[in-house]
Amino acid sequence: MPPSSRAPGPASPDSPPETLEGLKQLLAAIDRREVEIRLGASSRRVLAVLIESPQRTAVSSISQLAELTGVNASTFSRLAQRLGYEGFSRFQDIFRQAVTDGEHFYSQQASQLLARDTDSSAMAQLARLGRQESANILSMLERVDAAAFEAATTLLAEAPRVRLHGMRQFNSLALFMAYGLGMLRPDVAPLDASRQGVADALAQLSAGDVLVVASCFPYTPSVVACAEVAVKRGVEVIALTDSASSPLEPLARYSFHVPNHSLFYSNSMSAFMFLAEGLLSEVASKLGDAGVASLKQREAIITELGGARG
Repeated sequence: MPPSSRAPGPASPDSPPETLEGLKQLLAAIDRREVEIRLGASSRRVLAVLIESPQRTAVSSISQLAELTGVNASTFSRLAQRLGYEGFSRFQDIFRQAVTDGEHFYSQQASQLLARDTDSSAMAQLARLGRQESANILSMLERVDAAAFEAATTLLAEAPRVRLHGMRQFNSLALFMAYGLGMLRPDVAPLDASRQGVADALAQLSAGDVLVVASCFPYTPSVVACAEVAVKRGVEVIALTDSASSPLEPLARYSFHVPNHSLFYSNSMSAFMFLAEGLLSEVASKLGDAGVASLKQREAIITELGGARG
């Protein structure tokens, strides 16, 4: 029986929970002393923090979680074993399974937003949101691999064709990148710019072309499927996603992990947009005079048309 279909009731160390709900019930049973497991105050606090933030728990390393909770990294291994798991990796699988399922992501995000401190002013909440978004950007910068950034921007500058794809709010990111990159070089477009379907659009790509895909939890299956087809056709895939556990990670030639923890009721886009601007700026630098010439040509056409810039 798969983990997600097992009964989530209270467990002993010999049969630890295999669902996040079961883990929540186990913590409640521990608090009521209904099971033999005993946790110290620190371990109990750590477990509660992990359960309250399943997405973060699913994608973070032990060292990152230790820094977040202010305890030694060995605490997590001991906690996992005390709960009956073979090790922290098996314990973390519970959170990864919950994150992969992701059935109630948006409603849960909205519930957290509504549960905020009602005594806080709107401006205080705005300031808090700003601090969280700033933290996402700084955390993203720490994760960017310099060699991958260099290689990805070279591909974006030199590939014969570049297509960009995202669904829902990531569609806006794809459109933004297509617009910005299209100002610098030819043959750039959203994947389905012709509105004839992604199958037709993918059929027009060949080995050496580039497909930029963007998605984060809860991942859009159709975006993952597009990346899979592109890889089979020899197309280079660049992924803008949220973690190493993303289904886009094994498909991408180069991937960038963008934190998106936020008060916002959906996926936070601030750090993604910042990364997009950084990639486009570096492409402009690589194209040099050719990029400038492309911009000048665009400006001349706009002048002839008598239209507004931007």
